[in-house]
Amino acid sequence: MPFPMPQSVAELTDAVLAGDYGPDPKDMTVTSAFWLYHTTRLAGGPVTYHNHYLVLRVGRSFGGCSFEAGELTPDFCENASGHPLEKLLRHESAPVRTAALDAYLAQIQPHREAPEPEAVPLPVGTPEVRAKARDASIAGLLDIEEGAKVALIGVVNPLVAAIRERGGVCLPCDLNLRTTQWGEPVADDMTEVLAEADAVVATGMTLSNGTFDLILEHCREQKVPLVVYAQTGSAVARAFLGSGVTALNAEPFPFSQFSADETTMYRYRAGGDL
Repeated sequence: MPFPMPQSVAELTDAVLAGDYGPDPKDMTVTSAFWLYHTTRLAGGPVTYHNHYLVLRVGRSFGGCSFEAGELTPDFCENASGHPLEKLLRHESAPVRTAALDAYLAQIQPHREAPEPEAVPLPVGTPEVRAKARDASIAGLLDIEEGAKVALIGVVNPLVAAIRERGGVCLPCDLNLRTTQWGEPVADDMTEVLAEADAVVATGMTLSNGTFDLILEHCREQKVPLVVYAQTGSAVARAFLGSGVTALNAEPFPFSQFSADETTMYRYRAGGDL
């Protein structure tokens, strides 16, 4: 069935609750819930990344949301299993709502069964090998000219390098990092980098911190290409393809950093003009 073209995350959530996407979320139950705190530091790198995730399983799919420290405590998961998605889609916590929305959309159409994406295998290997392959895949979705300015909202150093290798000038922005691995300053105000950008790359983290809709609106109004790299929230970001999102590199759970074996990402491109 053709799905609606949402203009915001709230509008998408309302459409799901109204049944516009098919199954009633009242009839879909969370079978497991887990809260993850994960740190990683790539070999030779100066930065330790601190990541927090909520992951909800519904049927044969997982939905997730990354969030900032302190936004959600582990005891949320104590009673989350068994709840209908409808209840969690109305939860007061944005990470919970986002994870529930992602679980719903991933269940009705898993990335592995969608007809549109290109399946991209991540190779067996170390975190460094897998991160480099992942970020090259993301940067490969950028259709830019040499010297184009690319706003990177949510900084990981291998992705900064991958953007440069595509000929782009990276404009990094992050709430937690102050410099890149190479000592360049990282902005903490995304409006600074968006104003200069010829293209934008944003992570799925923007879905939980309230910035996704703002980035989406800017890119629509300015006709700037928007590439989303999403581990958590990948099915949510997919709903905006052709409605502000130009391309998506989706990496559903289990994420690359949790495995040394070959895993699969899914690359989407929006059809037509935005």
